[in-house]
Amino acid sequence: MSMQCSRRRLLQAAGAGLLLQVPLFRATPSIADESPLPTNPDLRRSTVSLIQGEDRRKNVYDALLAIDDQIRPRLQRKKYVVIKPNNVSTSKPLASTHADTLRGIMDYLAPRFKGQVVIAESSAEETLEGFESFQYPRLVTEYRAQNLRLIDLNQEARAEMISLIDADLHVVPARLAARLFDPEAFVISSSMLKTHDTVVATMSVKNMCLGAPLHNAPKESPEWNDKRKYHVGLRQTHYNIFLTAQKMQPNWGVALIDGFEGMEGRGPSRGTPVASRIAIASTDFIAADRIALETMGINPEWVGYLNYCGQAGIGQYDLSKIDVHGPAIATVRKAYQLAPDVQKQLQWMGPMKAVPPNLG
Repeated sequence: MSMQCSRRRLLQAAGAGLLLQVPLFRATPSIADESPLPTNPDLRRSTVSLIQGEDRRKNVYDALLAIDDQIRPRLQRKKYVVIKPNNVSTSKPLASTHADTLRGIMDYLAPRFKGQVVIAESSAEETLEGFESFQYPRLVTEYRAQNLRLIDLNQEARAEMISLIDADLHVVPARLAARLFDPEAFVISSSMLKTHDTVVATMSVKNMCLGAPLHNAPKESPEWNDKRKYHVGLRQTHYNIFLTAQKMQPNWGVALIDGFEGMEGRGPSRGTPVASRIAIASTDFIAADRIALETMGINPEWVGYLNYCGQAGIGQYDLSKIDVHGPAIATVRKAYQLAPDVQKQLQWMGPMKAVPPNLG
């Protein structure tokens, strides 16, 4: 089946059981679509900065500086800043936020914000081990003037509750890190360009939504992990990320996506590097991720949770309503190899057959 298929043909193939026969492929730059998924017509235009260069730290700084007029009014209303890195692994640098990415963010903040800055994470593994592995403690010394702190959200153990759905579509509660909902905090999502083994791709939105669920602190008993409540089925995972984004969005500050070295293939932690050499920033997380998908050559209709977010008006997902400040997307685009099982991932788009049809 050609990568240039429309969504309608893709669903037909899935329904006919043909999707699993598609050979491994790379994403292509653009995909024609006969029937685009609906978006919220009331959303205003959004702005995304796109920077290309050979210095990761400078790319990050320049991406934020390019939208300074949008960041600063929001930043000035907050008492402190929370930088949420993406440390899905505590030992694999390619899978996690680079210290120079955080330096680029701090370089931007230093002359513009005089309050405290915290780097806060709820890693799937042991958060503080990841901080040490990636040399984050050095940043505390380097940016002493900003009173920089490192926080393990699992050890902090303050929770905001959300209702998710489980594998049987029943409601289940989950605990999210309360600090990410603090109205006094300006929240920065520091993520990367990565493909994903369940939801096709992961950037700023998924960094926030799957970084927020808590698990027990080290040596705490009994063991529990609310991140597992998201991995209960293809459709359920997309919908639970959407529910979480809907709850978190009012407190989002700016999305910063470091694409200096992205990850393709078996993301989010076992993939291989792609030298994209870019950085993306926006106060609209959905728009930032939409542009990120374009630079990775991934069909935006394939990422369910982002489509849900766009349809619900959480952010702008319509490319024609996003203003990109920077080089033309086509000049920085690199086709990322998707996960080997991407054909199965795309079955979220087809008909649901796990429950009986309506009765009565």
